[in-house]
Amino acid sequence: MKQIYLEIAKVAIEDTFYNRHTIDKEKILNAYPELGQSGATFVTLNLYGGLRGCIGSLVAHRPLIDDLIDNARSAAFRDPRFLPLSLTEFEEVEIEVSLLSEPKPLEYSSTADLKTKVQAGVDGVVLSLNGRRATFLPQVWDELTTFELFFSHLCQKAGLGSNCLEEHPEIEIYQVEKVK
Repeated sequence: MKQIYLEIAKVAIEDTFYNRHTIDKEKILNAYPELGQSGATFVTLNLYGGLRGCIGSLVAHRPLIDDLIDNARSAAFRDPRFLPLSLTEFEEVEIEVSLLSEPKPLEYSSTADLKTKVQAGVDGVVLSLNGRRATFLPQVWDELTTFELFFSHLCQKAGLGSNCLEEHPEIEIYQVEKVK
């Protein structure tokens, strides 16, 4: 069933290359009504084992099908870290869809306490401080394997110093269901 998510993401990107609209939302929603419910997704593109684009929604604010289509196109063509995906790259890219649970605030008293509460490899983390915000999906634990590495990079992604946990930022956690 979840393979439909990958199909939608792939066709959304492909349609953009050829300036067409072949996704029949009504037909898809008849077959998969759950795609009409609100949902939050991230679409990750990997090329030759490296990240090539990743864009998503942290909070469910539109039907899953719309979130998926928009995030697939954004990951391919609007991720500010990369040039737009080329057709040649599209033929080689691996698409991964993550379905997010609702982020929940995580109360903690210290960095040591936070370390006992965050589950490496399971929890995605949203870090917020002084109007800055960043997230890492749980998959990022595969590359940044220690708590210290994970959070120093997350702090930097938010535009904060690598030791921003000392300032006790707001932390939210969520889990994902991955489809590859």
